[in-house]
Amino acid sequence: MAPRKTERILNLTICLLVSGRYLSRSRIREAVDGYHDLTDAAFERTFERDKDELRALGIPIEVGSYDPLFDDEPGYRILPSEFELPAIDLDAEEAAVVGVAARVWQHASMAESTSSALAKLRAAGIEPDASQLASLEPSVQAREPAFEPLWTAVLARTRVSFTYRDHSVRTLEPWGLTASKGRWYVIGWDVDRRAERMFKLSRILDLPRRVSRAGAYDVPEPLDLRRLARSLAPPEPTASATLAIRRGKAPTLRRRGTVRSSTGSGHGPSTSSERGLPSGFEVVAVGYSEIPPFAEEVCRHAADVVVLDPPELRQAVIHRLRAVAETADQRVGAA
Repeated sequence: MAPRKTERILNLTICLLVSGRYLSRSRIREAVDGYHDLTDAAFERTFERDKDELRALGIPIEVGSYDPLFDDEPGYRILPSEFELPAIDLDAEEAAVVGVAARVWQHASMAESTSSALAKLRAAGIEPDASQLASLEPSVQAREPAFEPLWTAVLARTRVSFTYRDHSVRTLEPWGLTASKGRWYVIGWDVDRRAERMFKLSRILDLPRRVSRAGAYDVPEPLDLRRLARSLAPPEPTASATLAIRRGKAPTLRRRGTVRSSTGSGHGPSTSSERGLPSGFEVVAVGYSEIPPFAEEVCRHAADVVVLDPPELRQAVIHRLRAVAETADQRVGAA
């Protein structure tokens, strides 16, 4: 079976990165698995597309003479100093490169084709610098199924639709992919909400679906993806709330918090406010930064979450729940 496009592009990257010199097209065609069985015309088209995609991802392919005596045919290489990726804070292009490597590196076929490429370079009298492969080895794993369709959509500038963790359907014009603390995010324009948004890939419930032609939108220029990611990321917690959460409910709040005690279990100390709760609740300390958005989040869980402290957060939640109840009463009365 022919290698997938991502494997072929990664093989090309490896070949140009470890060669240490300019490689002619014929050498590249021999070394890179994925070019072997193509006709001359198909190879030329595929090679040109692959080069364009690598450059679009921010990988600088240098063109020069591979033979000092005969400079009529150009050669190609990637300088390690221009390619090395930072350990953290990957931008869109760097994240996409690492994502391709991460998805492919785990497969035995990738290891085989990489070894084959290195062996062919040696057979051609070119001793590859295998140490440069360390810059490709992923420290962040792109295991989310949504990664590949989103990466493809970023390259093609294609709108996608997907279902997010709150079961809402989102239509997005993806601008780029980035990684932080081992998690992948896609950033772009939320068509329905008409705003910039960032989505965590692990919270996408299905495979993103293409809903437009290629080139359907333009990416803002200049785009500072790192700055945008920082602005869209939730702020760090500056305060702590004490919540009573019904067992098995509100998993997003529970994951962010620390369980202090369980009501009705006889374990741990209980305050006067905790003693007034029915059994089956756990008391959890959860960090937050601002009361209004956190109160909205708590309200979405209705009776499964009760605010114990601080009082101002409790009042904000009560106020919102009362407003919802009054609206419901008005609709019933109007009916």
